[in-house]
Amino acid sequence: MARLQKHSPEVFLNIPYDTKFERLFLAFIAGTSALGLNPRATLEITTSVRRLERVLDLIRQCEYSVHDLSRVEIDRAVPRTPRFNMPFELGLSVAMERSGKNERRGWFVCESRSYRLSKSLSDLNGTDPFIHDGTIEGVFRELGNMFRRPGKQPTVQQMRLIYRKLRKNLAAILQQAGSKTPYSARVFRDLCVIAIDAAEELLL
Repeated sequence: MARLQKHSPEVFLNIPYDTKFERLFLAFIAGTSALGLNPRATLEITTSVRRLERVLDLIRQCEYSVHDLSRVEIDRAVPRTPRFNMPFELGLSVAMERSGKNERRGWFVCESRSYRLSKSLSDLNGTDPFIHDGTIEGVFRELGNMFRRPGKQPTVQQMRLIYRKLRKNLAAILQQAGSKTPYSARVFRDLCVIAIDAAEELLL
């Protein structure tokens, strides 16, 4: 199995970690890998010690960041609260880019519904979010709009093939990791390796 691409740009995926988002979680991994990027996420941070510093270090390592705000809503679990991690980490990325510490840094905002961002985060008025409609194909489409791969651009259909390979291998990966959820450090890394390996076979 191929190792992660050492010289490829890294992209920080700031996305929800819940059961309903699992399909789109895999789609983001498949799509970014198809585009020649190495996916990164806070799932890699396995300790709560100095967590904020570790999040900052992770964002700093990445040339790009994708922030999905489609699930910034009040949940059903008690106490009922909105999801603040995604907009908070978006703020960290914007501040880091504005500080000039990494001039290559680029950040993108995703939503599932048009016009909702102007209500939920009006400070970003003037920033056009990428609307994926809450679908796998929508994620692939919008990732293709965000990033341009050198040479031939992967198609939505090619991204879908990589996604299917992740779905096919997910149960075995979870079993090997002794995990019931894909939102763990080991499972995330294994999924990324499979996606990048599949992208290399399909697109190179």
